[in-house]
Amino acid sequence: MRIVMVGSGYVGLVSGACFADFGHKVICVDKAEEKIEALRQGIIPIFEPGLDALVETNVKAGRLSFTTELAPAVAEADVVFIAVGTPSRRGDGHADLGYVYAASKEIAEAMKGFTVVVTKSTVPVGTGDEVERIIRESNPDADFAVVSNPEFLREGAAIEDFKRPDRIVVGISDERARPVMNEVYRPLYLNQAPILYTSRRTSELIKYAANAFLAMKITFINEIADLCERVGADVQDVSRGIGLDGRIGSKFLHAGPGYGGSCFPKDTLALAKTAQDYESPVRLIETTIAINDNRKRAMGRKVIAAAGGDVRGKKVAIFGLTFKPNTDDMRDSPAIAIVQTLKDAGAIVAGYDPEGMDNARQMMEIDFTANPYEAAEGADVAVLVTEWNEFRALDLDRLKTIMNTPVFVDLRNVYRAHEVEPHGFAYHSIGKNSG
Repeated sequence: MRIVMVGSGYVGLVSGACFADFGHKVICVDKAEEKIEALRQGIIPIFEPGLDALVETNVKAGRLSFTTELAPAVAEADVVFIAVGTPSRRGDGHADLGYVYAASKEIAEAMKGFTVVVTKSTVPVGTGDEVERIIRESNPDADFAVVSNPEFLREGAAIEDFKRPDRIVVGISDERARPVMNEVYRPLYLNQAPILYTSRRTSELIKYAANAFLAMKITFINEIADLCERVGADVQDVSRGIGLDGRIGSKFLHAGPGYGGSCFPKDTLALAKTAQDYESPVRLIETTIAINDNRKRAMGRKVIAAAGGDVRGKKVAIFGLTFKPNTDDMRDSPAIAIVQTLKDAGAIVAGYDPEGMDNARQMMEIDFTANPYEAAEGADVAVLVTEWNEFRALDLDRLKTIMNTPVFVDLRNVYRAHEVEPHGFAYHSIGKNSG
C-alpha cells in the first residue's frame, strides 16, 4: 500500500520505517527541512536501537523516502497517518492539538480519491470527530474515512513493540476503513497480533487509559517503597511477591525516582483535564500526577540526606540523565528535578549519560563528563539515576579511590548492599534498609 506518515518524529519515523519493512511504500513528511535532509543522508535525529539500520535498509530498497512536500505525497496515498506532536498546552495542561488540526487541513486540500486518514498521535477523546469536520469543511468533495490507531511503543524497544505488538487498536466510524486497515497490518497476522476494532472515541480513550494505568502502577510501587523503608521490608521482594499474581503482573513494578518521558507525564495530565471537562474526574490519576511530581524532588532530598544533610559546596556525580535507558529522551526525566534540587541546595553537580548528553545540555547546567569516573572524580556522593547497562558493573574500587567521600545512592536498585559495602561505600537504595 501507499502510506504517508505526516510527522517524522519518534512515532512517525519508527512507524514509517516499520511499515516500509513490511513491504509498503512509505513517504515520511516533515516541515523541518534540516531534519528531512539529515534523514536523506542517513542521519537519524533520535536514538532508538536498530532504527538507523532499519531506515537504511528500506531507503536502499526504495520503500522509504522523506520529503517536505505534503501535497504530492498525499495525492497518491491510500492511507495517511498523522503522527505529529501533541504536547501539553501551556497554562492548562490539555493536549495541544494545533499540529494535528493543521495537518488535517493540509491533508484535506491534497487528497484525491478515497483516502483513509489515521490519527497515530496520542489525542483526547473526540479529536477524530474534529479532524473529520476540518477535512469536510476544507474539502467538501473529499472521499475519506478518519480512523484512530494509537501507538503503544516503548522508547528503547520501539521496533520490537511495533513488529510484535500485544494488540493493535483501531477505532473506526466508517466500515470502508476496516479492509484498508486490515491490509496495512496484514504482515502482523503472521505473529497473530490481535486487532481490536472499536468506535473511534473508544480507541482514543484506550491509549490514555493504558498509559495512565501504567503510570499509576509505577507510582503505587514507589509509595510502597517508601513504606518498606519505614517498616524494614524489601520492595524488590514485595514487587516479586505481588507481581507473580497473574491478575497484577510483574511489569512496571520497579521502584525508582518516578516516571518521565514523552508519554506518561503529558498523557496523564491530558486525561485528567479531559475528565474534568466532562465532569467525571479521575481522582486516582490526579493523585498519581501529584505524587510523581513530588517524588522527583524528594529523590534530590534523599541524596542530600545521604550526604549528611548538607551538600553546599560538595560535588555530586550523576550517572544517567535520560528518563530511561536506551533512549536520548530527556523530557520530564527525574534527573532534571533531582539536579535542580541539588543545585538549589548549593551542590556542584557533574553528570554523564551514554546517549542523552546533547539533549541534557539544553535542560540543565552541570559539568558534563566523558564517562562516569570523570563525573565521580572528587565527588562526595555518586547517584545512579538511569539504569544504563554500562552502570551495572561499575569498578567500585576505582570509584572509591577517586571519590572524596564514598557514598553511593542507587535510585534504581541496580546493586545490593552486600555488593557495594565491602568496597568501602555507604550504600543507599530505594525501598529497603540501607546499610
